[in-house]
Amino acid sequence: MMTTCSTICPSELGHTVKTGNVLNKPGHHHHIDPKAGNTRILWAVVINIMLTVVQIVGGILSGSLALIADAIHNLSDALSLGLAFFARKIAQRPADDAMTFGYGRAEIVAALINYTTLIVLGLFLTYEAVLRLFAPTDVDGWSVVIIAAFALGVDTLTAFLTYALSKSSMNIRAAFLHNVTDALGSVAVIVAGTVIILYDWRLIDPLITLLIAGYILWQSITEIGGSVRILMLGSPPDLDTQAVLAAMRGVSGVGDVHHLHLWQMQEHQSALDAHIVIKEGNWNEADHVKEVVKATLRDRFGLSHITLELERHSDVCDNAQVVGHASAIN
Repeated sequence: MMTTCSTICPSELGHTVKTGNVLNKPGHHHHIDPKAGNTRILWAVVINIMLTVVQIVGGILSGSLALIADAIHNLSDALSLGLAFFARKIAQRPADDAMTFGYGRAEIVAALINYTTLIVLGLFLTYEAVLRLFAPTDVDGWSVVIIAAFALGVDTLTAFLTYALSKSSMNIRAAFLHNVTDALGSVAVIVAGTVIILYDWRLIDPLITLLIAGYILWQSITEIGGSVRILMLGSPPDLDTQAVLAAMRGVSGVGDVHHLHLWQMQEHQSALDAHIVIKEGNWNEADHVKEVVKATLRDRFGLSHITLELERHSDVCDNAQVVGHASAIN
């Protein structure tokens, strides 16, 4: 048997790569310098902590649950951005003896933590809002509007600092979504304060809080699956496993494929390992067959880390599974 490995950095691929059903052109991506990106996130953390203090004080003085809810959410923004900052720093470390795949998944872990805290936050706000529906309190509408308008300005600035980074990082995207929901929350709080000023309708405050909580829960539950899939070593969502198998089996000289594994090493780096059975009479061309298989996987599916074990047709693994290995856990 022969084991062969191919690792290609996406930035080194000068040709067009097909990932699933989508054509990607690696050379056309725009990246922000890592140091500049770290500085942006750090500034976003600082201004969100300052905003949280202002909102909590204002919420207590005005009696607005919606403003306090927005403040708590904004505090989660600051914490999520801080977590994203440190995870990003860790992820930039190179591979070593302890972490041979590198530290890139630190950002995935941070994303999972951020989405989980958003779900907990959404449930807490829902509980508080329901209680307030049955026991409305006085709210100072003008204080609510002024502070929420200030918060909206800060949220907009934070979104500006993190938007470009969120396009290429699940970690930063989770923090960015924190900020977007907070900006929408600020808009909703301004509406609530305005209604209170004009009509003295105090129920608008908990109703707006329920809307904020509902949006937080919807966003978080929708996004959390991606980070869980990566940490569970799931196959890349944009790749069809059966299509990958068919492409490998379609290479001349390949008799069969088994023990196939597809997973995402990091958010933007997919990997494959598999056993390739060389057809009878083609063993002398095994190296060529291997190279054709690797080229097919790179060109059609954008795979960047490929490990292949070659087997003679007369020396095939017993009872081999096509996908994965038989579990050794009882």
